[in-house]
Amino acid sequence: MPVRKGSTIDPERTRTGIIEAATPLLYERGLDGIGVAELCARLGASKETVYRYFGSKEGLIQAVLEARSKRVTSWIAGAVAAAGDDPRDQLTAVFDELQRWYDDPGFRGCAMQNAAAQHHVEAVREITSRHLDRRLDLLTAIARRAGAADPDTLGRQLLLLVEGATLVAAHHDRNAGKHAKQAALALLPTVSTSTGTV
Repeated sequence: MPVRKGSTIDPERTRTGIIEAATPLLYERGLDGIGVAELCARLGASKETVYRYFGSKEGLIQAVLEARSKRVTSWIAGAVAAAGDDPRDQLTAVFDELQRWYDDPGFRGCAMQNAAAQHHVEAVREITSRHLDRRLDLLTAIARRAGAADPDTLGRQLLLLVEGATLVAAHHDRNAGKHAKQAALALLPTVSTSTGTV
């Protein structure tokens, strides 16, 4: 990134700035849809700068995916926390947030799903796997708070609904989040108000 005369170079700020600028470009065009020269031109950074901070375009892609995973995980976890203590409200918040994302005109699917499909390299698969693990942990915690007999299995079922809804929303039906929410809520154990038992 260009540095104004008289400014000092802050390596972390420069690295973060490149990641933030590259993220929408790679999401819109795909990981392989933009070459290094065009990417650098659009970022306003030299190839040497990109390579100094990331080693290669692959290194930049990995940094972008890691940053996006952390941001998305924080966003969904924040929605769950804001929903209060009721697991049904928490799960509803997950799918309502996802549906808002699907409704965005710029929605082009999940960057992690897209990366796994476009870029068959071990480093990307590892980032995608860690992303799914974070999401699974969140959903399993909701299942546990709901009193599920087998929260690990329910968490995996909920993960399938989240990931499936995102894929369907990207390629077939933008209302997939609403449909998946109904299915997810039906999987949660219900508490009988008359007996107080699950």
